[in-house]
Amino acid sequence: MADNQLTSESNGIRMGAFTAVVLAVYTGIAAAAGFLGQIEAGTLDIVILAAGVVLSIRRLKRAKGRHMSYFQGFSTGIITALAASVLLGAFFWLLGGISQSAMQQIQARNLFGAELGVLIGGLGIILLGTMTGMVTSLVAMQYFKASEHQAKVSME
Repeated sequence: MADNQLTSESNGIRMGAFTAVVLAVYTGIAAAAGFLGQIEAGTLDIVILAAGVVLSIRRLKRAKGRHMSYFQGFSTGIITALAASVLLGAFFWLLGGISQSAMQQIQARNLFGAELGVLIGGLGIILLGTMTGMVTSLVAMQYFKASEHQAKVSME
């Protein structure tokens, strides 16, 4: 698909898949290295997801010739985060089925005293990732739209 025909949906799904690959590789490395249960491991997931959302919005803005509506940028960020989160959640379910030691790492930090299971963990990943992507999209669009407005004001 040519970049001038790029839509919010196709861009979000494509960039979400790329972001999910990076997240899955990182999560696999964290599980193999034994630090999946650390809070810091989850923080880097959020940073990777936010970077994927920002790169997705930037790619769409470049493809649209810098004439991107606020809603186009906002929606591509949300779709990117949703796609990446769903794929990471699926990877988490697969990882939970394959590696019991990875699940034991996570359950060691169980704060509620009940075993929540892999299914609920994956659903939590999807919810947290999508909400993080939505907030990141809101913040990123303030930047991307501000630079466009500044260019118009300086030309007057």
